[in-house]
Amino acid sequence: MNPKRTPPPFATALLAGWASLQGLPALAEPVSVSETVSAQDVSPGILAALREAQGRTEEQLLGRLTFEAQAIRLEQELSKALGERFGGAWLSEEGTHLLVGVTTEAGAALVRRAGAEPRRVARSQAFLERVKAELDAQTRNAPPSVHSWYVDLPGNRVAVEAEDAHSPQSRAHAFIARSSGAADGTIQVVPSKGAPRPVYDVRGGDPCFIGGARCTVGFSVNGGFITSGHCGSAGATVTGYNGVVMGTVQASVFPGKDYAWVATNSSWTPQPWVNTYGGGNVIVTGAQAAVVGASVCRAGPTTGWRCGTVLARNATVNYAQGSVTGLVRTNVCSEPGDSGGPWLSGSQAQGMTSGGSGNCTSGGQTYFQPVQPVLSAYGLTLKTGSALTVSDLDGWIQISP
Repeated sequence: MNPKRTPPPFATALLAGWASLQGLPALAEPVSVSETVSAQDVSPGILAALREAQGRTEEQLLGRLTFEAQAIRLEQELSKALGERFGGAWLSEEGTHLLVGVTTEAGAALVRRAGAEPRRVARSQAFLERVKAELDAQTRNAPPSVHSWYVDLPGNRVAVEAEDAHSPQSRAHAFIARSSGAADGTIQVVPSKGAPRPVYDVRGGDPCFIGGARCTVGFSVNGGFITSGHCGSAGATVTGYNGVVMGTVQASVFPGKDYAWVATNSSWTPQPWVNTYGGGNVIVTGAQAAVVGASVCRAGPTTGWRCGTVLARNATVNYAQGSVTGLVRTNVCSEPGDSGGPWLSGSQAQGMTSGGSGNCTSGGQTYFQPVQPVLSAYGLTLKTGSALTVSDLDGWIQISP
């Protein structure tokens, strides 16, 4: 049994606000142990990687992880309650506050009552997503110098990353000129740190080989596993890390999206595990999408276990092979061979490595393909395992097999 921990004040406030939003009595006392995350609940590998990535003490990290799990619930409720007034939600840089964009003062008051901090914005998230969809509709016109575009919630804009961002004559400005968001400043061209590329070279996180290229197992599903689409085409034979044939790629999409699924043979048993490269296994318990600003970790055979934060969701990346939409942008590095690898927020499956720029020596950013679209596209069921339950806040909870 875990010792009783009093959650940090910001976590208590958020839970009290969430209860208020539901029309329930706000909590008069600090939340109980069932609503907190302790060191016994978190994989040592996750805790160590987060400590290195964020430079925080264990107590600070546990407070943040508790808060992040609560923030997922509140974001969903506020989005429904605010409707077109909702400007998106993201965590503060310190991870101690949930910031919520709102377009009206009445919306701001609702956010305050819910225990979050409102930020008045000119544009709703729904509006920003519609503007981004206009860019997605003309991906064939995107020049090679345009590397990606996404909704930047904190900036209340659609950001377009390009090589020649500061040149008025750049082809990036010609690309966005066709969109309704160009004239009023909704779309802004920002400098790119480099052209993203699929990181070619498969328990989740282990290497696999498809058509001679090394990729990574993403997540186990009933009957096989999922990985990135650019790793191989339908019909390709997949070999495991030990040289034993695993199965065959059943379906693959790239570009447009970046996912594939592999049906394994009787020599392999899909397990709900992710290899943390030195920290044991994480047991996958679900697939609840993390909020912008939340902590995420990924696994890959080239660079191991790396952690960082979510920077944007529903990003579009303009790879040389064609554009891919619906990706999640992060500040985590990756390198060739990490493609297809699993991303987790605690024990919640997030997606599979698609591509990125930079490397793990000088730093970089990586995009991942969310997990839900591939599960829905092929009617797959994610393999999940038993976990300790911390109320509804089980995003960071796991037990060893």
